[in-house]
Amino acid sequence: MPAAIDLAHISELYRTHRDDLARVREHMRAHRRHTGHTMTPRLDDLEAEITYLLLRHNTPATVVEIGTAHGWSTAWILHALHDNGTGHLHSFDTTDHAPQHVPHHLTDQWTFTHGDVRTHTHLIPARTDHLCIDAAHNGWFARWYLHHLLPTLAPGIPVSVHDVFHQRRALPFTEGAVVLAWLTAHTTNFFTASAARAPHHHQALTDLKKQLHLTEPVHTSHRNPMIYFHLPHSATRARTAAPAHHAR
Repeated sequence: MPAAIDLAHISELYRTHRDDLARVREHMRAHRRHTGHTMTPRLDDLEAEITYLLLRHNTPATVVEIGTAHGWSTAWILHALHDNGTGHLHSFDTTDHAPQHVPHHLTDQWTFTHGDVRTHTHLIPARTDHLCIDAAHNGWFARWYLHHLLPTLAPGIPVSVHDVFHQRRALPFTEGAVVLAWLTAHTTNFFTASAARAPHHHQALTDLKKQLHLTEPVHTSHRNPMIYFHLPHSATRARTAAPAHHAR
């Protein structure tokens, strides 16, 4: 059984990988200065760091990222794979901004596909060990990947979904509302460091970062709306060649 994604586990990962995380934070801070106004980071510091730490702990062979924007999350993921010394990232986005911003020294472990992931499901590796989703934040896209993508993946893999808890509750008809209902139906817990949804988690990790001298911001934002969970066994099935699904 994989380790539960909870406050205790995340806190332990902060302590275990503190020095490497401090180094990557410095790299990403410099990267932020170098790119200036040409890049808009999507993940806040806690979200980016938790993503990095989970990848360091799980050492996945294959990571899939749906939604890259300017490549901020992509760079964090690639730093984790680089520090692991193994793994490959497959990213998908309808825009091609990320290749212009991801640091060149990280790209050996990266394959970027420009286009709608729903028409490129054949390029998603049959064995995906970690999935990050930060794309269209509406209900229809969530229903697509919940019913057409996630069931084809291996049970138990870590999954993250961004932009769920900007507020205490996900707004009706949004991606977050659909995903949360799906998790409830599959009796699956999730973790979030959202200050709006889970202020105790947010404060505990903020206090821990102070103890570890990781307080200087990399990206000055404090919304942290991402959720993390393990893909439930009840939601998976054998992978088959699925027809392409096009946006309407």
